[in-house]
Amino acid sequence: MEARTYPEFSTHYPLLLTTIMRRPVRMYPDQIGVVYRNHLSGEYFRFTWSQWYRRVCQLANALSSELGVVAGTPGEPGDRIATMALNTHRHLELYFGVPGVGATLHPVNVRLSPEHIVYTIRHAQDRVLFFDDALLPLVEGIYDHIKDVVQRFVYLSDKPGLPDTRIAGLIHYEDLLARQPEQFDWPALHEDVNATLCYTTGTTGQPKGATFTHRQLYLMTVHVMAQMAIANTPSIDIEDGLGVRLGESAVPLLNTPMFHIHAWGAPFIAVYSAQKIVLHGTFTVQGFCELVEREKVTSVGIVATIAAMLLEYPDLHKYDLSSLVRVNVGGGALPLGLKKKLEALIPSFRMSSGYGMTETAPTIVTSFIKKDLVDLDREQTDALLVKAGLPILGVDVEVVDDDGRPVPKDDQTVGEIVVRAPWTTERYFRDPEKSAELWRGGWLHTGDLAKVDAHGYITIADRIKDVIRSGAEMVPTVLLENLIAMADFVQEATVVGVPDPVWGERPMALVSVRTGFEADEYAVIDFLKTHGVDTGRITKWMLPKLVAITRDIPKTSVGKYNKKRIRDELDRFLAIARDVSDRAG
Repeated sequence: MEARTYPEFSTHYPLLLTTIMRRPVRMYPDQIGVVYRNHLSGEYFRFTWSQWYRRVCQLANALSSELGVVAGTPGEPGDRIATMALNTHRHLELYFGVPGVGATLHPVNVRLSPEHIVYTIRHAQDRVLFFDDALLPLVEGIYDHIKDVVQRFVYLSDKPGLPDTRIAGLIHYEDLLARQPEQFDWPALHEDVNATLCYTTGTTGQPKGATFTHRQLYLMTVHVMAQMAIANTPSIDIEDGLGVRLGESAVPLLNTPMFHIHAWGAPFIAVYSAQKIVLHGTFTVQGFCELVEREKVTSVGIVATIAAMLLEYPDLHKYDLSSLVRVNVGGGALPLGLKKKLEALIPSFRMSSGYGMTETAPTIVTSFIKKDLVDLDREQTDALLVKAGLPILGVDVEVVDDDGRPVPKDDQTVGEIVVRAPWTTERYFRDPEKSAELWRGGWLHTGDLAKVDAHGYITIADRIKDVIRSGAEMVPTVLLENLIAMADFVQEATVVGVPDPVWGERPMALVSVRTGFEADEYAVIDFLKTHGVDTGRITKWMLPKLVAITRDIPKTSVGKYNKKRIRDELDRFLAIARDVSDRAG
């Protein structure tokens, strides 16, 4: 049966990203909607919503006419358009302009290895590449490996003129836009046309490309917005004067890289909410603090490693960060100790956690307080907010055993997270074998282990590939990491399994000590014994037998601890680790 499209079939109104884009233009055309600061020069660029929209229209005209981009149809993606860009106003324009003409946006993760970047561009068969001036050396380094695939290269820069480069036919983005009309007749796309293509980080092989349609991204956006609207405020926060309902007046800082799974959906949510969006290129602690103070930023998404960097920043007290009231932490577990330390330094902060992955676009679970739990005290509330949380509106999540049965809600039994939602990817691009492994029995299998408490809150236990198998037992590394992070002297901590001739594997902890504190390997074990074993949170046999004090804990391209690299370079870390088995017992 032929697909019915609006307006030919008038009751079938398509769910498109262009609908999201046009709302703030109609509601607040003359209000500042987009603020970008060049993180190198410090120069600011401010755009009203109507100014920003005109630039998106110029981009759409350029894509459709000068660059000859071909639109897709349901089941047949249009031309793939790659971006190698940081968090800038131009990248935000591409987020809407490219899908708006029916093409597929491929935000390339520029923190991947050059080999993986080349692989994703070639696998996606990207036809056009837009790249930031700061990334020119990277693009030149891979140019010979992609020039037979990429037909046009577009240079994104605040400065006029093109650089001296061997990249043939390079076009300056601003020159490209200047040649175009400021109005565009957006096509009546089918909502099932592909909009984006996001690749995984490839920590267990080659990156895999997850595809998302206009409909999927629209539904994710409105469901997250609805979840935020109905979220309950804990009584303790209201008593502290922190029961703030942000709404359209929120000022989000887009800190999560826009090349990383839609920057956690923030660009779509902020634009649809007509919130003033602040962009800073790339993260520095000083730049972050300056922007929060100057633009009165109210909300931000960060990873736990950035929270640890803020905790270490000696000039943090010099900035007025009181406007920042909502801090969402993703990309891994939020350690309770880290939450308490940072909120003690910045009383306005209210940090919460969440869970998602590339294949889920990413948001499926967030930590919020259920209405029958709003009167819990601060300690109890914090303990809930560091959990991954509860499924958001529109999402079905189960934690299942090896036979696919839901595990008991006892906060102890561990199973795999499986999910289904209107916006989870249907398949990996050009990879039917991996797609078949992803979906089984009507559920998307995440490969993440978790447990569920009596109230339904999900706690991430580990990745299946990261769990330590010691004898017949499993040691969840996230549990140990969260306990270690509670120590005042700890900045960062991660745990991996190392081979053991008797038990198969035993835990090794890598710990970074905060500036101004002194602690050795035995201090880590003593803390775990007092706050873990003695309190019943862990058993004695779970204690690490090796501890390495180091400032060099490898991270992935998105700020997670890179346990694959740690395992690959295990000899290096074993050489600096101390055997603490005499203290651990």
